[in-house]
Amino acid sequence: MNTHQVTFIREGKCILAEEGTTVLQAQRQAGLDPDAPCGGQGTCGKCMVHVTKGPVTGILKACQTKITGDMTVDTLVREKEHAILAEGFSRPVPLHPLLRFGKIHIRKVKPGDNLSDWDRLKLALEETFKESMEHLKPDLEIASGLYEMLKETDTWYAAVSHDTLLDLQKEPVKGYLAAFDIGTTTVVGYLMDARTGRVLAVESSMNPQAQYGADVIMRANYALENGTGNLSACIRRTVQSILDSLAEKAGIPTDSIYQICIVGNTCMHHLFLGISPGALVHAPYNPAISQLLFLDAASYDLRIHPRGQLILLPDVAGFVGADTMGCLLCIRPDQQEDISLMIDIGTNGEMVLGNKDRLAACSTAAGPAFEGAKIECGMRGASGAVDHVEYRDGTWSYTTVGGEKAIGICGSGLIDLIACLRKAGIIDEAGKLLSEDGTAAFTLVPAKESGNGSPVYLSQKDVREVQLAKAAIAAGIRLLQKELGITEEQIAHVYIAGAFGNYMNPESACDIGLIPICLKKKIVPVGNAAGEGSKIALINREELFYSDTLAKEISFVELAASPEFQDCFVDELEFPEQ
Repeated sequence: MNTHQVTFIREGKCILAEEGTTVLQAQRQAGLDPDAPCGGQGTCGKCMVHVTKGPVTGILKACQTKITGDMTVDTLVREKEHAILAEGFSRPVPLHPLLRFGKIHIRKVKPGDNLSDWDRLKLALEETFKESMEHLKPDLEIASGLYEMLKETDTWYAAVSHDTLLDLQKEPVKGYLAAFDIGTTTVVGYLMDARTGRVLAVESSMNPQAQYGADVIMRANYALENGTGNLSACIRRTVQSILDSLAEKAGIPTDSIYQICIVGNTCMHHLFLGISPGALVHAPYNPAISQLLFLDAASYDLRIHPRGQLILLPDVAGFVGADTMGCLLCIRPDQQEDISLMIDIGTNGEMVLGNKDRLAACSTAAGPAFEGAKIECGMRGASGAVDHVEYRDGTWSYTTVGGEKAIGICGSGLIDLIACLRKAGIIDEAGKLLSEDGTAAFTLVPAKESGNGSPVYLSQKDVREVQLAKAAIAAGIRLLQKELGITEEQIAHVYIAGAFGNYMNPESACDIGLIPICLKKKIVPVGNAAGEGSKIALINREELFYSDTLAKEISFVELAASPEFQDCFVDELEFPEQ
């Protein structure tokens, strides 16, 4: 097979790519993170590159341009500062972590003593931590070294996590914890002091898996066709990169991190672990594994303490994942008298409705429209994204992330724009865009006023994408209400989790029918509640273990199997009357 040299001038990288490879595949091969929300199907137009030298030149789709000779490529990527939500709603939680540190005294062996070195170590741990260590798993490596260690001193400093001895040191052990929320679009990590629970550093990144598709279905299909290797490797590299950055910010060695807790939707969970998502995308859409997991971090390419643990919170159901469990640990609706609705609006909209008596959950395929994908001028919440729109007295105004000139529109700006177009009578109840010039598009920012020389506009197709997304979520809410036999008026609180929910205008969300209008004043943004739940699991062992129990107690409503879902969905496609 012939190979050709491909030079990416903006990144200063040069690779050899096999003939017939697409430029998008070459970008991945070079370790770049191209923007390809359609997964390389040629439908989104987000992967445009400028081929300056080669058999073909010009502005081309990277996913559709095959390499047949040496090429020089400008990826047209400029550094963007993404608005990634790290903060979330928090509640007071007692500090009682699974990971504990203590000074132990191992008594010397006496003649006739039939206790092994390991048994005497367990007794020493019991004296320090005031609980039975019968459940402690034997560690042959540590046991093998005890004889020599005890010749030096009988006083040691131990790090213990539930049934595992993680470390024995001659000096006091100072350890750290890292909590992660792996979202479909973004990844957020938090570094905490294991002794105080205090957050020492926060870091975030875009999820590099987006180059294989904007939503979980596209990534799952890629994994089924090509294996999980590429998807697992890129997200593990990102998690490690965040760990390194957190440690550098806090001025600590990475190997002093003893535990990592990860939450994410079920597909992200499976792909991180290298588990085939086959069961998720075929009826009856169940996870391959859903329980609370304690794993060896090194086995998943994470370079922390050599015996560091990787914890993954349980998934609730096929598409109600550990991120939802993180949200529930943050909010704890199971402890409340009031009925609450928790919604995590993303590519996969998860919802939990109920109170201490009963909780019901469902998941709707909202799609990535609210995260800027499949929208012609859509983009993530980065510099230059229109994030809010207002229409008042016949005048249009908008704001952008970072105050930059507009280059696109993100999810919060998108629902504002549609709500305003409804008020202005430019979109009717059925979603038809009634543009004055007959172009089936509304231009918010003319080309001459934008930051890239192109207009920022909304097309008829964009309106349809939003209708599909909002109808899926609205229908899910209705069916959860029916499952529990309650009305909208009985819902006391609506907790909106995630970046989109944090930045969206609740009034716009209700005006377009995403959330019932009567709940407008009950909406409470809770930010990155999934990440908060991941932190809670690390600092309180009771909450951590209860997550496994709670996951089993939640009633799951499978919308795909509900004969009423399609009818509800169709009913919710229209916009509410003004």
